[in-house]
Amino acid sequence: MTRARAMASRRLGVRAAREVAAAATLDDALGQLAATPYRRVLDAEAGLASAQRSVAATLLWHLRVVAGWLPRQGAGAIRLLAAGYEISNVEEHLRVLTGTAAGRPCPYRLGGLATAWPRLADTRSPAELRAALASCAWGDPGDDSAAAVGIGMRISATTRTAGAVPEAVSWATGRLALLVARELFVHGRRLTEPSGRRAARVLGPGVLRAASFADFRQQLPGTARWAVDGIDEPADLWRAEARWWNRVEQEGSALLRGSRLDAAPVIGAVVLLSTDAWRVRAALESAARSGALEAFDALG
Repeated sequence: MTRARAMASRRLGVRAAREVAAAATLDDALGQLAATPYRRVLDAEAGLASAQRSVAATLLWHLRVVAGWLPRQGAGAIRLLAAGYEISNVEEHLRVLTGTAAGRPCPYRLGGLATAWPRLADTRSPAELRAALASCAWGDPGDDSAAAVGIGMRISATTRTAGAVPEAVSWATGRLALLVARELFVHGRRLTEPSGRRAARVLGPGVLRAASFADFRQQLPGTARWAVDGIDEPADLWRAEARWWNRVEQEGSALLRGSRLDAAPVIGAVVLLSTDAWRVRAALESAARSGALEAFDALG
């Protein structure tokens, strides 16, 4: 689709992102972004967290535009790929409900990319929020704690994506493997029964019984094992996550260049825009550390 390719051309790109990462200060980095598509919602006086959120908001605006071009089924695929925004809204809402929020930032404006956000936003207690999740496409997270809701929604999003977006099966299953590995072997938390059941349907029941990270890797199906190949210790999962983004970017480029007349080029554009925003957020963090390029370059 011509419009999808035009939208994908709004990326900053690897070279320019590296220049942002090399900036001596965060203010200098923000000044460089002021002449890019990310200027739309960028506050030149923002701190790091606010600037990164602005980059994410720009991506969301792009995704809403892309989804508006598509028929209902295609827009549904974009909604799944953009699920992280509704998860972020819910996590912040839960912090407000439990009195642990630092301020009250405006939620991301999801528009047609919302799964159930308006209803979830109306809940008035963690228990009510859990019940609302259980009654919609997100499903029951198994508990109303912040940890259970966060990982439960992410597992729900990745498993639904694997089942509904053929182009994203390998990305979703690889992402699910990383999510579960981090929860089990970095945070040391067991999955709730509903979340474990969803993960096991995609990854197999053996991963939840794994006694070690090495055993976990062995239990993974081939569609997911690639995401952790070469990773020997859970502490190195951040490298696997960076590699995941790199593979997604490569496959997204292939989809965008393809000649298919279905939603594949649009999905490719969405993936490339998402990867670019991830890289720009990382570049801003490097600049905030006085141009710490070593950390940025380690992301690939």
